[in-house]
Amino acid sequence: MRRLVLSLTILLLGCGLASAQTKLAPATGGAEPAAGESAEAATPESTETAAVELPERKPPKPPEPKSKKLPGARELFASVPGPAKLAARAIGFYSKGCLSGGIALPLNGPNWQVMRASRNRNWGSPQLVDYMERLASDARALDGWPGLLVGDMSQPRGGPMLTGHTSHQVGLDADIWLTPMPDRVLTLREREDVDAVSMLKDPLHADPEKFTDKHIKLIRRAASYRQVARIFVHPAIKRSLCERADVAGKDTRWLGKVRPWWNHHYHFHVRLACPRGMAGCKDQPPVKGDPGCGKELDDWNTMLKKSAIWMTQQNIDPNAKPSRKKKPFPLRDLPRDCKTVLASGEYEMLSAGDELPPVALKAAASKEAGPGVPLLSKTQLQNLLKGGQVGVPMPNRNPVR
Repeated sequence: MRRLVLSLTILLLGCGLASAQTKLAPATGGAEPAAGESAEAATPESTETAAVELPERKPPKPPEPKSKKLPGARELFASVPGPAKLAARAIGFYSKGCLSGGIALPLNGPNWQVMRASRNRNWGSPQLVDYMERLASDARALDGWPGLLVGDMSQPRGGPMLTGHTSHQVGLDADIWLTPMPDRVLTLREREDVDAVSMLKDPLHADPEKFTDKHIKLIRRAASYRQVARIFVHPAIKRSLCERADVAGKDTRWLGKVRPWWNHHYHFHVRLACPRGMAGCKDQPPVKGDPGCGKELDDWNTMLKKSAIWMTQQNIDPNAKPSRKKKPFPLRDLPRDCKTVLASGEYEMLSAGDELPPVALKAAASKEAGPGVPLLSKTQLQNLLKGGQVGVPMPNRNPVR
């Protein structure tokens, strides 16, 4: 009897233990929980728990907007590769205007070649192009000049330029090198690399071995036409013209048109008057009757001395590119018609944030046409300091004339 009771007790204990193990076992078959992980953590989430979504990812930042700064007049006019196909007009003043109906002087002619062709500045009014072709022909036939090397005229639609000139905006200005044209056609690469020859012996004097009688006759020929308002040369060249004008003939009235100005020592600058009856073109006052070889030239010589002393003392590299940026030139500062000139034709105007096109970048990157004004020697500096003033800065490279 005792054995029966003992057996029943053992059987009941075994069934209870099995029931307890069944309750502790996972609800589904799967891997055992990792070491240190509770059985509850290893149990799969309920349907309600699994339905909770993760927060959305932040959207990517939009690209930075382009600059809203509007391009100025320099950038706008330098970016247009062709002319405005409108009636030919010089609009405004030489240093604040534009050109419509401009035409290009061909890169090569029987008596000329255009230099620094990458600048795309061989444009002008029909009157200027006619003048250039006639001068080139007459100078060769009548004065023995081999041919013209032509520098900057205007951009296709005139206007202010990214580099260089303050004027040359209305298609009535042109630079002509004082270097004679060679007896062959220069390659485009040569036209970018060849430098014009300076006519200066030092900052104050022209070199008579370089500035010859033929140069005097060329400038006299350029000034002789009625439509010419002014010609600009370096003050030292002006003095040489005054002293040697008789080699070009007894009539020296043309000297009054030739005006001294800074940095015109390897080229001269021709400026035509506004064509008669051209609306919107603003002339300069006509020059006075005197040849300009007296007190005015003496005053220029004083300024040259001060400038030469200061540049030499500061040891300024005469061939360094100007580092000073130009002041902004907004389009609103030009005559109203210049906006019409810009918008005319098949070319799209530069917009805010746009990069400069290749035609403008090439013009801005081209090298200077000639060397800078030389510095004084130590002996020259000492001699000038005995009677000169020190510390007067160089005037603006391209002020309004």
